[in-house]
Amino acid sequence: MEVTREMECVNITDIPGIKIGNAEDLTGGTGCTVILCERGSVAGVDVRGGAPGTRETDLLNPINMMDRIHAILLAGGSAFGLDAAAGVMKYLEDKGIGFDVGVTKVPIVSAAVLFDLAVGDYRCRPDKEMGYRACINAENGRFSEGSVGAGTGATVGKILGMKNAMKGGLGSYCIKIGSLYVGALVSVNCFGDVVDPDSCEILAGAYSSENKDFINTERLVMESKLSDDNPFAGNTTIGVIITNAIMTKSEVNKVASMAHNGYARSIRPVHTMYDGDTIFALSTGEVEADVNQIGVLAVKAMEQAVLNGVKKAGPLFGIRAYSER
Repeated sequence: MEVTREMECVNITDIPGIKIGNAEDLTGGTGCTVILCERGSVAGVDVRGGAPGTRETDLLNPINMMDRIHAILLAGGSAFGLDAAAGVMKYLEDKGIGFDVGVTKVPIVSAAVLFDLAVGDYRCRPDKEMGYRACINAENGRFSEGSVGAGTGATVGKILGMKNAMKGGLGSYCIKIGSLYVGALVSVNCFGDVVDPDSCEILAGAYSSENKDFINTERLVMESKLSDDNPFAGNTTIGVIITNAIMTKSEVNKVASMAHNGYARSIRPVHTMYDGDTIFALSTGEVEADVNQIGVLAVKAMEQAVLNGVKKAGPLFGIRAYSER
């Protein structure tokens, strides 16, 4: 066992070889976030929710040929939001980045989307232009958290509808130990409540203005039968674990799997049929590290990123936020 090294919290944008940017439409109430790894990164994914919307996830399976991706996109707009990946591909192709097929280079862009059509104007969705703009913002170092990017229209605690929901958002958290970085970026748009795992206090979720208290989604699910025609079946928390560790494709998929424990610690309930919960993981391959250590750090980073997603969210379209409590 090595001598314990000091663990510190740093900005996720400090991870070498990674650029992150947002673009949003505050009038429409939606947006997207892109993670650029232009030199190519080993990546994996674990999809656990019952209603996912994803792109280029099959190729992340270790049995398939492709061993590098060039970007990950997180977007609102439900399945419509997958269009924003075309903008990311254009940006990378313009820079000559991608898998060389002879006549051109094809950028490999994986993506996941969340449902935010019930917020703002449902006719506004992330598109090719917005995806390209997010890449420009990443190039210029413009990144922030809260009600921005993929977290613009994110909401939480929708078991009784939007009138009782609270604002979700985009959050991050990054841990550095020696030269090893393990960070998490997540857009929190869950069916359940967001809970501080240390105090078990609900931070954001289904809220009763009449009683001025949380309804407790987990308890309500256990005690009641949900309607089969629940109109708020579109939720989904989507996130990414980013590390500079040297990892194989199998190992990075394992880290994506372990990181879902961060969701389980901070979202209650999670992985329901109303969610499309997805976590990507990517490795820039610079530092030797143990996959178990990376996985444990990923859980902690994701847990804290979820909390930051609601703590940093601001009110939008009359939906109350943690900051207003």
